[in-house]
Amino acid sequence: MDRPKREKPMRIVEAAQIGEAVTRLYIRANRSLPRDLRDRIRAAYEEEPWPGAKDSLKKIIENFETAEQNQVPVCQDTGMACVFLDIGREVHVEGNIQAAVDEGIRRACREGYLRASIVADPFRRINTGDNTPAMLYIDFIEGGSITLTVAPKGFGSENMSRVKMLRPSDGEEGLIDFVVNVVEAAGPNPCPPIVAGIGVGGNFDKAALLAKKALLRPLDLPHPDPYYAALERKILRRINALGIGPQGFGGLTTALAVTIEAAPTHIAGLPTAVNINCHVSRHAQEIV
Repeated sequence: MDRPKREKPMRIVEAAQIGEAVTRLYIRANRSLPRDLRDRIRAAYEEEPWPGAKDSLKKIIENFETAEQNQVPVCQDTGMACVFLDIGREVHVEGNIQAAVDEGIRRACREGYLRASIVADPFRRINTGDNTPAMLYIDFIEGGSITLTVAPKGFGSENMSRVKMLRPSDGEEGLIDFVVNVVEAAGPNPCPPIVAGIGVGGNFDKAALLAKKALLRPLDLPHPDPYYAALERKILRRINALGIGPQGFGGLTTALAVTIEAAPTHIAGLPTAVNINCHVSRHAQEIV
């Protein structure tokens, strides 16, 4: 007779521990750009032949180096707090996760001298004073740990983002045209060179979330699916052919990267979202 399998003991994580990590990550993300992003900007500087564009990229590099050396924010818009939690199924979180995350952002705003940019109501426009509440996204994964990603999102770029319910008949070319048109209409407003996150599939709201998650992928990691990796390269070439360039002054580098996340969708739809990040495509990650 087979013995019953013993269930793995649940690992207990206090919600306050998550909040403490959020504080560290939100300050770090605002002060130090990810290595892959810094490398991509430096490579663009070396490859850019247009003098005005090269000068803009040089100033961008000086800015993020100064921010890191002096431990000050890399941009005056220290962003709406987007917090992603991938919680292992063998983990039990004790306490209120949203409250802990908000407290973490509240401390980061105070300790890191970060700008409070959140209003409590879209029309009454009263500032909450501490950059809360955070936008919290939770997924459940296998394992016994929590992967925590904090991504401050400035609204110069967020305002340029778009969702469109494409038809299946629009196909790949329709999707490419939509993305390129969004970037062209944005022009210099999102402080290029940008990173364009693209979400394809799901439904209206899922496509937008996929686009935001696409911005979290390291820029030196191509898409694991060769089809989407090739599509990313194709869209990037089309965007950079627009000639908008760094800060909108012209040049070869309108976008540093295009990243795509895809999901199953309905037979009648091709939902597509473009979430734009400025050249400070900020995020920081930690495993709890």
